[in-house]
Amino acid sequence: ENLDDIGARITQLMDLKVPDGFLGKLSLLPRLLEVSKFPPRVKGGSPSCQDVVWQGDEIDLDKIPVLHCWPEDGGPYITMTAVISKDPVRGIRNVGMYRVQQLGKKHVAMHWQRHKTGAEHMRQMAERGEKMPVCIVVGSDPASMFSASAPLPPNIDEFLFAGFLRRDPVKLTKAVTNDLEVPADAEFVIEGYIDPAEALIVEGPFGDHTGFYSEADLYPRVHVTAVTMRRNPVYSTTIVGRPPMEDFYLGHATERIFLPLLKLTTPEVVDYHMPAEGGFHNLVFVSIDKKYPGHADKVMHALWGQGLMSLAKVLVVVDKEINVRNPVEAWWVALNNMDPQRDVRFTMGPVDVLDHASRAFTYGSKMGIDATRKWPEEGFTRAWPKVIEMDGATKQAVDAKWKSLGL
Repeated sequence: ENLDDIGARITQLMDLKVPDGFLGKLSLLPRLLEVSKFPPRVKGGSPSCQDVVWQGDEIDLDKIPVLHCWPEDGGPYITMTAVISKDPVRGIRNVGMYRVQQLGKKHVAMHWQRHKTGAEHMRQMAERGEKMPVCIVVGSDPASMFSASAPLPPNIDEFLFAGFLRRDPVKLTKAVTNDLEVPADAEFVIEGYIDPAEALIVEGPFGDHTGFYSEADLYPRVHVTAVTMRRNPVYSTTIVGRPPMEDFYLGHATERIFLPLLKLTTPEVVDYHMPAEGGFHNLVFVSIDKKYPGHADKVMHALWGQGLMSLAKVLVVVDKEINVRNPVEAWWVALNNMDPQRDVRFTMGPVDVLDHASRAFTYGSKMGIDATRKWPEEGFTRAWPKVIEMDGATKQAVDAKWKSLGL
């Protein structure tokens, strides 16, 4: 199953309009039954993720091969994580992929940025005056690890989505020292808590996926209460740096799989692509089915108002027939179609924490480029040129010639 096929499955699930008539309603049952198979299931007994349990003086993170990835990193980093936390009011679980810096045998620093759900859970726990339980999963099934990095809509359980991806529910088990549930087949689980009343600690620097070091900053300390693992665990990790590296392919999977969700709110979007050079959030190519003057502007503002797409620094909008997955073609069209004074838009908004060029931390300027064909209503009165293309008859004649020459 390729990534676009997974996107098509999501499209089918979203298109659950109730049809008229009894037989029409029956036709929905297969899709509804498919969804019902995927919620995670809690497993009893002795899960493999707890074959070995360290507690108290046994806890020693130095025994886990945590990598010091780049020369100027602030310390060893656990980079391939699924960090589990829970909304204290609604009880809704969140699973996020955050980097974790080892601070010694029994402590780590949790790097969750201010707009992440885990950080919001910590703010809620601080308001309640309570300590916050967390579990850091290292090494689980690929679908669960990917889902931790995915920009899912609010209130969608990442383990439910993982079950959907792998067509099999994720099996969970209760942690040893808190009430959170973790994947029963995980290689390692680091259990602990954050005390929101404690002062934040220095985390970083870190050689990040932009290709630059992100600066040291203040983040919460996790007190480790247990480390559990399989009997012969495999430590999984990833090294990020100047793109493209391993994390680019996680981002590419997200791009393909979540196109249907983007179309749900902006149906005029045909396709989009975040090239490696942009580090996900610096450059996005978008093709649209243009229907009216100013349509490209409407799409720019719609995308800047959605989730993590709100952090995009440069948006380039082209017509529907352009292959945005080919950056060479997209730039060729954009640079030829746009007039800088007329077609470039500037605005302000939130930017990624890792954007070292913005005028302020997490706040800066954005640029939108309307590279669509211009309409008379948009002030363009000249004839729009045709793209050079070979006619079909000539192509067939050349193909026939190759065959006659035995080539």
